[in-house]
Parts: sequence; C-alpha cells; structure tokens
Amino acid sequence: MIYETLSCITEVINNHFRRQLHVNEDKVILSGIVNQDGSVAVQGENKVLVTLINIEKEALGKSVPGYNAGLVQAKTTPPVCINLYVLFSAYFTANNYAEALRFISFIMAYFQSRNVLTSDNTPSLDPRIDKLVFEMESMGTDRLNNLWATLGAKYMPSVVYKMRMLTFDDSIIREYRPSVSDISTNDKLL
Repeated sequence: MIYETLSCITEVINNHFRRQLHVNEDKVILSGIVNQDGSVAVQGENKVLVTLINIEKEALGKSVPGYNAGLVQAKTTPPVCINLYVLFSAYFTANNYAEALRFISFIMAYFQSRNVLTSDNTPSLDPRIDKLVFEMESMGTDRLNNLWATLGAKYMPSVVYKMRMLTFDDSIIREYRPSVSDISTNDKLL
C-alpha cells in the first residue's frame, strides 16, 4: 500500500504540473536519492524526487475501529495505523538552481491548497484509503544535516511532509508475483 500511495501522489502532482506549468514530461519521480553502492539513483536531471524517509506508527491505542479488546475469542489483531515521512527534493543541475527553488515552491503551494486527499478530489487514490493529510515538517539544521548524512547525499532544496495515515491489516496482503526476468525455451522435442 505504501508504494501505491506514493505512486498516486507522484502521478497527481505530475498531472497538476502538466495543467498549471504546461510541461510535457514527468517532473516528479518516485525514487531514492542514492543507491546502496553510493551512486546516484536517478536517471536524468531536473526532477523532483519523492523519497520515503521514515515510517511511524500512529499512537491511536486500542480505539481503532473494529478492535474489541474485551472479546477474548477475537482472532484478529487491530489494524496498524502509520504515518509516512516523505521528502520532496529538487535534483537539478548546478546552473539550474533557480528552477530547483521554483519546483520546491510549486510542491509547497500544491500541498498548501490540497493538504487533504480523498477519493472525491483524487479519484486515483486507493479505495482502501479514507483520506491522506499532509503536514509540512519543520526540521532544524541539526535534523536536516542528519537526514542528508543518513541518505548519503549532498543537500538539495527540499521539503519534508508528514503524511497521515495509512491503515494496515491482513487484507492488504495480496498474492506476490515476481516479475519475469528471463524466458527460456526448450528447443528439444521429445
């Protein structure tokens, strides 16, 4: 559900940029910043990266709908509600710094005007999600420095949003189907 949610947000912002800025290419991509080997994870430049930087359990206690602690026979556990911390960073060339700042401003303006996403205003949102609420996180210089050091990257113009909240239960588990990477044929006829 995390991938589907972040993909949906990426798509929605790209569609907004196409309408408002009249750009033909996707400017926003769902990607890590640095690969495990330290190389840059992004193909191309002049993009806004959407990167998951943390998952936090929402402290709702046992007041989650559908959970009744008084029933000993209950065979299900309460759903887990989580918040996602999402980093929007402008990966632009050095001579394009002004554009990087503009696109971070566009991201902030988008969430200022649409800080709540529902199926009514975002039809592509997964139907299992009631709503998503975006809150900008204020990060001091120490936390910001730690974040970029942890990511293994140099600072880029960026903004962090706390996205409230996704609810996980066992109904989100679907069949896992690995992608086909190689098709081999048997040329022998029996």
